[in-house]
Amino acid sequence: MSITKKATALAVGLGLVALPALTACGSSDDGGDGSGGGSRTVTLVSHNSWAVSKDVLAAFEKQSGYKVRVLKDGDAGQAVNKAVLTKDNPQGDVFFGVDNTLLSRALDNGLFQPYEAKGSDKVAPEFRVDEDKHRVTPVDTGDVCVNYDKAYFSEHKLTPPTSFDDLVKPQYKDLLVTENASTSSPGLGFLLGTAAKYGDDGWEGYWKKLKANGVKVVDGWEQAYNEEFSGSAGGKKAKGDRPLVVSYASSPPAEVIYADPRPSDAPTGVVEGTCFRQVEYAGLLSNAKNAEGGKALIDFLLSETFQADMPMNMFVYPVREGAQVPKEFTAYGPAAKNPETMEPAKIAAHRDDWVKSWTSLVLR
Repeated sequence: MSITKKATALAVGLGLVALPALTACGSSDDGGDGSGGGSRTVTLVSHNSWAVSKDVLAAFEKQSGYKVRVLKDGDAGQAVNKAVLTKDNPQGDVFFGVDNTLLSRALDNGLFQPYEAKGSDKVAPEFRVDEDKHRVTPVDTGDVCVNYDKAYFSEHKLTPPTSFDDLVKPQYKDLLVTENASTSSPGLGFLLGTAAKYGDDGWEGYWKKLKANGVKVVDGWEQAYNEEFSGSAGGKKAKGDRPLVVSYASSPPAEVIYADPRPSDAPTGVVEGTCFRQVEYAGLLSNAKNAEGGKALIDFLLSETFQADMPMNMFVYPVREGAQVPKEFTAYGPAAKNPETMEPAKIAAHRDDWVKSWTSLVLR
């Protein structure tokens, strides 16, 4: 797999770049108008990292009688914003990919209509939200964390950092690259992680120290990971010189899975003391033209089959209790034991102000 394709699979939320043209794909062409209005066509709107095994999707189509059309609309943040702007005449029936950092924006703008998916009772309690209205259904979870290049730290006889506190120490000066919190999902996740760690009164002071210690900020994940980070396949081609990068806890397994030949150990590691937990949701779009097909599709996203198939396609963890997690995940990139978390209501109340303050503090 090319590094570009690997990058798409690796990150649920790629960093925002210039808005791409909307791309469409599907398992079949039934000659419809592509709007999702045909009674047997259901349209899923998502971010660029959406992926599912062909046989799994084909089985759903055969069982349900619906043909699935997928519209990929850029980064998670881009996709959410565009869905909000088009909510009165939506591009599809189901939206997948809004996470807890942007959930309030979608709900406050009336993006979704209520639907309680089959299997909702199987979702682990810590991932459930909006249980009184059921406007969104949890689908997957993952951790935004600083990753490190093992070879760099070994060659320089330097112990990798283990926490947020370590990142501001002199020995790690000019080593970290992160994404812009105003334009990138992992960048925003990292900012929220520091706000959760240091509180309303402490996170700005932390970022002042991080800036003084030489943190580099780029627009999005792909640039940070594939161009600036020294530990990725893309980074090596681009001669990236930053051995610390904000990415995902599932990035090390991806480095192993897509390597040829596969190494016995992941070339990158995770700084567990810097992780912030994200949860992704799906919802039935308001004014969906094929609401019944949309409901069937959301049920599919919570099914045992899809939940087991999802990790190796989108490098995220299932939310359904008892779902199988690939051995590569547990071997090379186990989920963080104690990630930072934050209630969606608090994110909603402070996100925009925090991003504004962060931009003024870090970028100007």
